[in-house]
Amino acid sequence: MIDIRLLSAAEARAALPDLCDVLVDCVNSGASVGFMQPYGTDDALPYWHGVADGVESGATLLFVAAVEGRVVGTVQVGAAQMPNQPHRGDLKKLLVHRSARGQGLARLLMEAAEREAISIGKTLLVLDTATGSDAEAIYPRLGWQRVGVVPDYAMWPEGGLCDTTIFFKRIAA
Repeated sequence: MIDIRLLSAAEARAALPDLCDVLVDCVNSGASVGFMQPYGTDDALPYWHGVADGVESGATLLFVAAVEGRVVGTVQVGAAQMPNQPHRGDLKKLLVHRSARGQGLARLLMEAAEREAISIGKTLLVLDTATGSDAEAIYPRLGWQRVGVVPDYAMWPEGGLCDTTIFFKRIAA
C-alpha cells in the first residue's frame, strides 16, 4: 500500500532516518540534486533538518511516499517567494529510492504537490533538473513544459559539469 502525505515539521523530524536514506541512495546512484559523492547519512542530516525548519516556518511543503510505513520517496514545494511572486512555487528534490522505483511514486508525489500548491494559491510551478538524467524524462509526461537548457549549471555528484533543463507548469487559471 502506498501512502502519499504532506508532513508537518514534527512528522518531518520523525522521518529523518528514512528521508536521509532516500537522499543518500539517490545521490550515490548519480542524481544531481545538489550534493557530491561520497555522500552519507551524516551529510544528509543537516539538509533535512533545514527542510524541517522550512516546513515549520511555512516556507516549504514536504510530501512523502511511504510503502509499508517506510518513506521511499519525497518532493518539496518552495512556497515562500518574493513579494512580486506570490503565485509561484518551486518544485524541489523529487526523489525516489531505487528500491521503490517503477511503482508510479514520482507521479503520485507530483500530483499531491500540485494539488496542495493550488490550495495555497499557487498558479505556476517551476523546476530544474539535470539534462539527460532519468528524471528529465518524467516531467513532460506529467504535463510540464520545457523552457530551455542552461549549460554547465551544476555538477554531477561524481564530478564533472552538467547542463540543467528548466521546466514550468501552470497549475491553476
